[in-house]
Amino acid sequence: MKIRNLLVGLDNLKARGDLDKEIRQIQNDSRKVEKGDVFVAIKGFVSDGHDYIEDVIEKGAVAVMVEEGAIDLRTVNIPEDVTIIMMPDTRKGLAIASTNFYGNPSSKFTLIGVTGTKGKTTTTFMIKEILEKAGKKVGLMGTIATYINGKRIEDSDRTTPESIEIQQMFSKMVEAGVEYVVMEVSSQSLKLHRVDGCQFDICLFTNLSEDHISEKEHPDMKDYFESKLKLFEMCKTGFVNTDDLYGAKIPKLFPDNDLLTYGIDNYAKLLAKDITITNSYVDFRVKLSTRNERVKVGIPGRFSVYNSLAAICVAKKIGIDSEIIKEALLEVRVPGRSELVDNKLELPIMIDYAHSPESLQNILQAVKSYTRGRVISVFGCGGDRDTGKRPIMGEISGKIADYTIITSDNPRTEKPENIVAEIEEGIKKTKGKYEVIIDRTEAIKTAIEMATKRDIIVLAGKGHEPYQEINGVKYPYDERIIVKEIIEKLGKGFDKK
Repeated sequence: MKIRNLLVGLDNLKARGDLDKEIRQIQNDSRKVEKGDVFVAIKGFVSDGHDYIEDVIEKGAVAVMVEEGAIDLRTVNIPEDVTIIMMPDTRKGLAIASTNFYGNPSSKFTLIGVTGTKGKTTTTFMIKEILEKAGKKVGLMGTIATYINGKRIEDSDRTTPESIEIQQMFSKMVEAGVEYVVMEVSSQSLKLHRVDGCQFDICLFTNLSEDHISEKEHPDMKDYFESKLKLFEMCKTGFVNTDDLYGAKIPKLFPDNDLLTYGIDNYAKLLAKDITITNSYVDFRVKLSTRNERVKVGIPGRFSVYNSLAAICVAKKIGIDSEIIKEALLEVRVPGRSELVDNKLELPIMIDYAHSPESLQNILQAVKSYTRGRVISVFGCGGDRDTGKRPIMGEISGKIADYTIITSDNPRTEKPENIVAEIEEGIKKTKGKYEVIIDRTEAIKTAIEMATKRDIIVLAGKGHEPYQEINGVKYPYDERIIVKEIIEKLGKGFDKK
């Protein structure tokens, strides 16, 4: 492909050099540059790609894309035969150039984007399960992993990848004959132009709560919400949760869009009624075709109803048969989302990704409503993230759970003791019983030793994550394996009533 063909759709460009050169690949990582590549310099949070321009030219880059004001070209040694492209925002440049390079792959399948604070992962898995049950070829991209036609291709390290990775994966999905792609769309990906160039056919908004508010993410809720709204600027057809304060505003903000609502408490186009929740499922009545039918979902909790409604909206829009929708929702399982862990002691042990005040409150209230015995909460808070939520989460667990074990969870560059102390500030405001065990494995072991079959242990925070991040290193840590190993070590003589 010629350089000029990469730039189709980009405005306010300045260029010096030959735009008719053939290029091998686009790169935004200087370490991956090879002879014949175009290097797009991104000013990141940790490093600045503009600092590596001379390095990539030495490696054989035939063109570089730079951002206005980010570099003084007079101070950089760029040979005459290297093409320079300057533009206002190289993140947008990378996204559109990548879309062009891979032949605009999202125009060749139906793209479904799901955004919101909570419920994105479960909702995308539900949609995937329904479509696959209907015999469709499906791709999924999100927090847990990327899937193509039922095969797990690669694990994810962020909710929505960088734009060049998105387009590259979309291209693979096209090659595999994928008809539908379901994608988690984070606020950061919208704000930082990662999904620019994606042609969304259907969009979903689940909810918005105070999360991702930090220096490196969103300064306030206004910025957070406005970032989410960019999806509705890109996609005219969608569904929103009308029970959510922010979701209820969206149809009024986009009067020309084809937006329908779903919910439980407020008037909505798709409404769930007569809800029953148990420790292993939830069921409710909803209008699937011409009449109300009961839908049973194999994931317990009120929030599971919202996620199911969102998935049903998409399925109905596509034209999936009601019986297929019901079968798929009964069978769907999502790693780390209200995931019950089978174990020899037959203890109710649930792994959940809850790592914010609202998600922790939701999961603890959900299990509290149907558990005959005690709710034992085991959780911590991640380091280098929103510190304000730590005492709030401590207070939530103290008020709802019957017993709390505060422990470590991805401390990153912070001292676990400091994080735990901030959580303690909140739980001390309650009458909740608790103890602190910094070592997460010991905390889980203590919970198992004290629990009976009437209780439920909620291991909150890690969910699908198979690691513990400490000082920049991700150490293997899969709670399913940890639970199994603990129970094995406790031995056959350790019986539970």
